[in-house]
Amino acid sequence: MCLGLSETIICLTISSVVLNNDKSQYKIAILGGGPGGYEAALVAAHLGADVTIIERKGMGGSAVLTDVVPSKTLIASADLMTRFSAIDELGIEIVDGDDKYALRTNLHKVNTRLLNLAQQQSNDIKRAMEKQGVKIIDGTGRVKDRNTVTVDDINGLSYDIQADYIMLAVGTHPRELETAKPDGKRILNWTQLYHLEDLPEHLIVVGSGVTGAEFASAYNGLGTKVTLISSRDRVLPGEDEDAATLLENVFERRGVTVMPRSRAEAAEYNEAGDGVIVTLADGRKVAGSHVLIAVGSIPNTEGIGLENTGIETTESGHILVDRVSRTSVSNIYAAGDCTGVLPLASVAAMQGRIAVAHMVGDAVKPLRTHQVAANIFTAPEIATVGVSEKEVEEGKYQADIFKLSLTTNPRAKMMAVNEGFVKIISRKHSGTVIGGVVVGPRASELIFPISLAVDKKLHVDDIAEAFTVYPSLSGSISEAARQLHQML
Repeated sequence: MCLGLSETIICLTISSVVLNNDKSQYKIAILGGGPGGYEAALVAAHLGADVTIIERKGMGGSAVLTDVVPSKTLIASADLMTRFSAIDELGIEIVDGDDKYALRTNLHKVNTRLLNLAQQQSNDIKRAMEKQGVKIIDGTGRVKDRNTVTVDDINGLSYDIQADYIMLAVGTHPRELETAKPDGKRILNWTQLYHLEDLPEHLIVVGSGVTGAEFASAYNGLGTKVTLISSRDRVLPGEDEDAATLLENVFERRGVTVMPRSRAEAAEYNEAGDGVIVTLADGRKVAGSHVLIAVGSIPNTEGIGLENTGIETTESGHILVDRVSRTSVSNIYAAGDCTGVLPLASVAAMQGRIAVAHMVGDAVKPLRTHQVAANIFTAPEIATVGVSEKEVEEGKYQADIFKLSLTTNPRAKMMAVNEGFVKIISRKHSGTVIGGVVVGPRASELIFPISLAVDKKLHVDDIAEAFTVYPSLSGSISEAARQLHQML
């Protein structure tokens, strides 16, 4: 149940589960309708549960309604625009009057489509829930005690629901700067971008993490002038350094202005009211038409009754959990971004499934964060899995690393792909694959064989000896693995 906050989805699930013909029933209350909540509810329902979800804005949580689905739909439009930049190289001509070819973004249509897709996805999740017998209630809720959730529905009714187990999947909301409060018009957080009618003339992006980099890349692809303000030395400071450097080079070539070591202190309207001015900590000012504040997120853990149970949280307000998603209170679990483990929908879903399995005594594998595959949907995409090169450099692992540029790949040449690489990390001496990076088109798909190798502890030779299609981008994965072969 994502409770009491404007950007939050509130859900409650009651489950009765019958396992191995045991007639005892478990009541499980799941607070939160995002991936952590709805995946947990589906698992519980599949096990025979009587499930009720309380949801205020729609199933799927912020991942479906305001984050992953809409942002990646926006990026799909931007990606098409970016690919058209190679139209001359590919020998394609579009004749439009006096111009050789002309492309223009209709942001209203783009945003209408992505919001509709987000709502469709939310509706699909709702139908899947109902098909499994899950009851859905529109409303909010809070934990009253370790076995009780208080519900306030949209009809004004308030009542308590008893549960043997409770799971919190309350998500997060965008962090704001006191001196740059988003108003949804020209000073924006990432949930408000989707309501713009016209393409910004000049978008200033404050924050160079994943969210900031993705939107900077997308709006640059759509045709907007973009300035990216980073308080760190480079874009994507927590990611693979080679990948981040490549992305910065691409940004520079495509006209994105990156301002490293520049901390934004305030954002305000200009005197005419038709633009914004961002003031930096050193006194410099940057003028633009709009500004996106992408400086992280805050867990939705206030006002949901944690103080009534004694659940432990971090200084940032995230709920502390173990590897089976259990909080400091034995019958209360948590999943998703509110736990601060990894802010990924896939991780939230896995946490939710693990939590329900542990609650009902089903077979369960604890969460393995070192095997999580992640993707940054910039152009080019950046996908990673397992051990990083930085961890190897810090001495945490002994490993061999090989990096292969996609510029040598025949399929990449055919597609006019001029940047990207494959990097594989294998354990020294044994040759077991423990990590990897892919930068290029559809890296989110190409990372899978490396992710499978990490998960199943495959040897580099296992990848190298598997057939790949010629020509294909995946051929570079096989070739990189081949370069890590060690003679017996």
